[in-house]
Amino acid sequence: MRRIPYILLVLIVASCNPRLSSPRLSTHHEYIFGANFSNDSITLSRDWWQMFGDTTLNRLVTRALAQNKNIAIAASRIEEARHNLVVTRSTYWPSISGTISAEGKYESATDNIAQSYKILPQASWEIPLFGSLRHATKGAKAAIDYEVWQYRGVRLALEAEVATTYFTLLQYRQDLKIAKRSSELRREMVTLIDSLYNYGFASGVNLEQAQSLLYTAEADIPLYERAIAQTLLSLATLTGDTPDAFIDVGIEGSSAITNDYQPYDITIGVPSDILHRRPDVMSAYYTMQQSAANVGLARSARLPSVTLTLFGGTATDKVSKLFSSKGWVADAMASIAQPIFNFGGLRRRELAAREAYQQSLLAYEQSYIEALSDVESSLVAITSSREELLRYAGLVKSYRNIAIMTYSLYRNGLSGYLDVIDAERSLYTSQMQFENLVAQQYINYINLCKALGGGY
Repeated sequence: MRRIPYILLVLIVASCNPRLSSPRLSTHHEYIFGANFSNDSITLSRDWWQMFGDTTLNRLVTRALAQNKNIAIAASRIEEARHNLVVTRSTYWPSISGTISAEGKYESATDNIAQSYKILPQASWEIPLFGSLRHATKGAKAAIDYEVWQYRGVRLALEAEVATTYFTLLQYRQDLKIAKRSSELRREMVTLIDSLYNYGFASGVNLEQAQSLLYTAEADIPLYERAIAQTLLSLATLTGDTPDAFIDVGIEGSSAITNDYQPYDITIGVPSDILHRRPDVMSAYYTMQQSAANVGLARSARLPSVTLTLFGGTATDKVSKLFSSKGWVADAMASIAQPIFNFGGLRRRELAAREAYQQSLLAYEQSYIEALSDVESSLVAITSSREELLRYAGLVKSYRNIAIMTYSLYRNGLSGYLDVIDAERSLYTSQMQFENLVAQQYINYINLCKALGGGY
C-alpha cells in the first residue's frame, strides 16, 4: 500500500510530458542531379568564398561581416535570448522580499500616539513539481539555439549576396569593356566606309549601316556604366559603408571573370547532411522545440501548484526594541492550488499550443523540402551550364573568325556590307552572352554553397 502514492506521483509526472508527433522526413542516399559531384562529407570551410581565389572578394566579404548592421543585430539577439534564459529560470526559484514600515496612530481619548515599527522579510517559492521549470528552460534554450542559427543564416546570406553582387559587378565591367572595344572598332569602320563613300566605292546605305552599328555599341556604354554604379552602391550597402565612403573595386580584375574561370570541385554529401547544416532548417527545428516546450507549459498549468511561504522579522512599538530578542516573529505556510473550473480556458490553451506545435512541425518539414530543392536546382544549373559554356566559347571563336573573314571579303569586293553587319552583330551578342554565362556559373557555385549551408 505504501507504493501507491509513489505510483500516483510517477503517473502525474508522466502526464506532464505530452505526447507529440515527430517530423516525417523522406531522406535519400543521393541527390538526383549529383552524379558529377562527390558525395563524401561536405568539406566547405567557414570562409568558403575564398575558393574563388579573388583577394578583392575576400576583402569585401570580410568588410561586410565586420560592418554590416544586420549581422550586429542578429548577434545582439543571441545575447538577448541568453539573458532571457536566466530570467526564465529565476521565476522558478525562491524569491525574497522585505518591507520596512513605521506607523503612528493618534488616540484622542488618551491623547497618546500608538507607534508600530516592523522589519518583515519574506521568502516564497512555487515549487515546480510537474515539469514547468524543465519545459520553460527547454524553451529558453531552444530560443538561444534558434537565434544562433538565425545569426548564421544572416551571415551566410550576407556572404552569398556580397559574392553574387561582386561577380555581377565584374560581369558589367566586362560587358562595358566589350561595348567600348566594339565601339572603337566600329568607329574605325565608319571612318573607312566614309572614305570609300567619298571615292565612290561604297554607297550611302553602307555608310548609314556602319553608323547604326556604331550607335548600337555606343548606346550600350551608358547602360553598363549605370549598372556598374548601381551595383557599387549595392556593395556599399552590404559592406555597411555610405556611398561617399565606398572605394571603387574590381577595376583591374574585371577580365579575371573570363580568363581565370575554372570548374570547382565541391563535395555535396548526402541529402540528410543539410538537416544539420542549413540555418533555415535548423531555425525551423528549434522553433519546433520551443513550441513543444510551450505545450508542456500549458499542460503543467492544468496541474496543482505548491507554494511555500516563510515570514520572519521584528515588530515592536519602540525603535529601541526593534532588534531585541523579544521582538522577533516568524511564520511559515504551505499551500496547494488546483485549477478546478475556468470555462475550459486552460484546456483550450493547451490545445492551441498543440496546434502551434503542429504548425512548426509542418514548417520544419517544408524547410527541408525547400532546402533539397535549392541544392538540386543549383546542381542542375552548374551541370547544364558547363556544357553551355563550352559551346559558347566555340561559338564566340567562330563568330570572331567569321567577322574577320567577312570584313576582308567586303574590302576586296567579294561580299556585301550586309554580311559584315550580320557578322558584327552576331559576334557582339555572343561575346555578351558568354560573359553573362561565365558570371552566372560563378553565381551558381555561390548558390550551391549557400544551399549546402555554407561552412557550418
